[in-house]
Amino acid sequence: MNIGQKIYSLIEIIVRGILNWLSKITKKDISEEKIQIVMQFVRFGIVGVSNTLISYVLYSGSLILFQKLEIFAKFDYLISQIIAFVLSVLWSFYWNNKLVFTKKDDEKRNLFKSLIKTYISYSFTGLFLNTVLLILWVDILHISEFIAPLINYMIGVPLNFIINKLWAFKTET
Repeated sequence: MNIGQKIYSLIEIIVRGILNWLSKITKKDISEEKIQIVMQFVRFGIVGVSNTLISYVLYSGSLILFQKLEIFAKFDYLISQIIAFVLSVLWSFYWNNKLVFTKKDDEKRNLFKSLIKTYISYSFTGLFLNTVLLILWVDILHISEFIAPLINYMIGVPLNFIINKLWAFKTET
């Protein structure tokens, strides 16, 4: 068992423990199917954290490179953002396909179609929705610019999970 599998096993034990505790408190059984959906969401979150790190490294690295080479002077940060977005969504797609939204042997998935849908969903939530919500939080409701993105994460991550699960990575039987 490699380190990644050990960490995942530990996370699964912790999540199952929390769900069992909640089950005892609420006196409601949690089915194995619901536990698997929660575990899928946790894996999605882990991929999302790695995606955020990859995006930042790509953005910063390309920005530093452009500044050292003195190219794209006025637009270096925008081009760096595009590079980071395109490559980090590709990273996210790969790992979500491999670890989160796996398909059964009898199911089929058009990878190219799923990839396009992934870019569309991340464009919607990551670019459009986040921008609209930031304007709402900051300019209209006067919430701090540092707190507003955290609120967006609480909305965007579950929404992205649902869009990816039910649309982008939907399998055909």
